[in-house]
Amino acid sequence: MPAESKALDQRVSHFRQILMWPLQLMPLPADAPIDSHSQLLEAASPDNPWYELVDEFSGDPGQFHERHYSEFVTFLPYVQRFLYGEGGGQKAIARYGESPIRIFRRQDVARVRMTFKEGDEALSFEIVHLDLYFFYDIDVVILVVEICADDLELRQVQDTLYRFGRAYPPYWDDDGSGGHCLKRCEWLAADGQLLSVSDYEKRSKYLSFVSRFRAPCISSHWEFLLRPLVLHHSDAKGLVRYRQIEYHRMPLLAYLAMDDPRTLSRGDFARLVLVTGPGKHGSLPYSDQHLEGFESRYCIDRFWHPQADDPGTRLLSCGHAFVMVGSARDDYFTGLETGLLGQFRHQFFLLALIPHFHKAALLMLSDRLVTALNRLEIGNAESVKQFKRAIREILEVFLRFSHRYWFHEISDQAQARALFSMTREHLGTENLYTELREEIQDMSQYLDSDSLRRQANTVVRLTVVTTAGLVATITTGFLGINLIDAAHDELVNRILFFALVAIPSVLLTGFAVVKSKPLSDFLEALSDERLSHRDKLAALLPVWRKKRPPDAG
Repeated sequence: MPAESKALDQRVSHFRQILMWPLQLMPLPADAPIDSHSQLLEAASPDNPWYELVDEFSGDPGQFHERHYSEFVTFLPYVQRFLYGEGGGQKAIARYGESPIRIFRRQDVARVRMTFKEGDEALSFEIVHLDLYFFYDIDVVILVVEICADDLELRQVQDTLYRFGRAYPPYWDDDGSGGHCLKRCEWLAADGQLLSVSDYEKRSKYLSFVSRFRAPCISSHWEFLLRPLVLHHSDAKGLVRYRQIEYHRMPLLAYLAMDDPRTLSRGDFARLVLVTGPGKHGSLPYSDQHLEGFESRYCIDRFWHPQADDPGTRLLSCGHAFVMVGSARDDYFTGLETGLLGQFRHQFFLLALIPHFHKAALLMLSDRLVTALNRLEIGNAESVKQFKRAIREILEVFLRFSHRYWFHEISDQAQARALFSMTREHLGTENLYTELREEIQDMSQYLDSDSLRRQANTVVRLTVVTTAGLVATITTGFLGINLIDAAHDELVNRILFFALVAIPSVLLTGFAVVKSKPLSDFLEALSDERLSHRDKLAALLPVWRKKRPPDAG
């Protein structure tokens, strides 16, 4: 079949895209009226469109379907406890047996209308879900946006994947529109009412924001979705604040039910998984050298048979994106309940969510470590105390993250295990975890050694003071045995005797504190049987010598 005919036949019967946008939550103020970030969304108000999603695994058993069961058994037991808990609904404070994940959803946004740069014709997509994922004890939230549409051209799908999930423009084209972004993105209510629109073209807004706050500004339509959460570096008032933690392109999952997936070329698959945008059919987005080993690095072809009448399913992952491609004529591939479409929206979504959560949590902890170091003032005792406290808190959070959330494997199913491993490798979470663990351990070891050093110095001083105090004790004991009977003398004589003993004792104790270091060296030399009497006396000389200033000649 000629390339032109193949390009015309490349239609996507059903398309789904799931965006996942990890964001860092800023620590709550000490006097905040809430204990966790998610509590802000619990109270219903006109400014809060979010509501907590009821746990499907702890509701009516009659509503528990085979899809839920298939999703549950995909994962290993310790991952099941992380995702679903061990029974009971979720409360405001996570307790043993409950899932540490809280999900909030909004339903006021029903559709998204996208206008692309190549034409003024807009495409409308149904919004299936708008969710916020909070994680107990981790200052990270993940915005999840799922959209779908039917009967699209392949280039439209590629353009949507390329342009939709962008928080802000990296530059501006000659016509003033944001580079690599949609020309216009609109959130619509179920009745067609316009709720919010993008402002990628407002160059001055983004330039002035970066100039003022030294942080990127996000487009107005994404700010709208996240309210009542507000951007940290902004003048907006809000208790729960967030900031960007990764690249401005949001990680994504894509599902393509093609009329004939066999018409896709190697270049088409590369454009989909590497999210490079549309291009000429049959061409490669990058050079042959760059795409060498493409199939082994990005593809899972366990059930892909392009030469057969039924080509099966091809899975692709580059870490940033996961793509599932199959035939729209295959009932199992398009099955929403127990088929691959249902698995894509649930099992495969979780397989991608977990490693992206891992990376976001590690980046958040790394950022907190850097912030603690930047705030440290060596000469300020209070700053040093706050620094030690911050490092201890980071270490505690990291330990809880390691035992509660960190997984090397999450499933024994071959395809799920391969996808999770490939995604982790592309994201580099294992190296990031090792690097962060070593940094925290080094910092913790430094604090421990510093504490031991301070304790050792204190013990040395106490030992010297105690040794010197023996002299005063003997003196006062001498008075106590009544060798000098002054009990019946006049008050002036008794005060004089007391002063004659007390003043030398105080001076001796002060002298011992000031000279504790050379005195401790003398006591150590005095107890060393290997030294001669001359050497022991020589160790006493530094006690009487005056220490030279550092700049003395």
